[in-house]
Amino acid sequence: MESLFTTTDVLLITKIAQKDQSALSALYDRYGKIIYAIAFKSLKSPEESEEVVLDVFAQVWRIAERYDTQKGRVDTWLFTIARSRILDRLRKLQRTHVSTTFSLDTTEIQPKADNVDLFESVFIAERRSRVIAAMKKLPDEQRLVIELAYYQGLTQSQIAEVTGVSLGTVKTRIRLGLKKLQSIFVTEEEF
Repeated sequence: MESLFTTTDVLLITKIAQKDQSALSALYDRYGKIIYAIAFKSLKSPEESEEVVLDVFAQVWRIAERYDTQKGRVDTWLFTIARSRILDRLRKLQRTHVSTTFSLDTTEIQPKADNVDLFESVFIAERRSRVIAAMKKLPDEQRLVIELAYYQGLTQSQIAEVTGVSLGTVKTRIRLGLKKLQSIFVTEEEF
């Protein structure tokens, strides 16, 4: 059954390479919903996910003749294209929404308990102000990964995926950012 499915996919790609629109439509019917679901899982946006699906099939239309059966199955090829388009979208969203989506907002560190006494509330507010001021002193790339880790709760692997940088770079940026924050607080305590 799987070999028949794979053979059908290869036949569709061959026809798409010959600019057969009905073959593209059949491939879309077969994989469009799956690619949408994968995109939505990462992007959390119906509009962005639909754009990814359209981008994937537009790219398939343009480069179908480059598909090589020796390098892998059609579905693997499609999912690789989809992954690339999803990462492109995530990078674009990160560039355009860094200040709004990932920016440290004072409301994100608000005390949640109603039973906090006045002195503790003032202490927390002062500490929050110090953290926000210190975070603003970090380079943008270090501040971004720290905010994603500590305020968005993402793992280092998720941060690498969202930002499009390697896992090693994410780890280095977090480490350097935390060291810089530590030195900022140590310097403030000396005065």
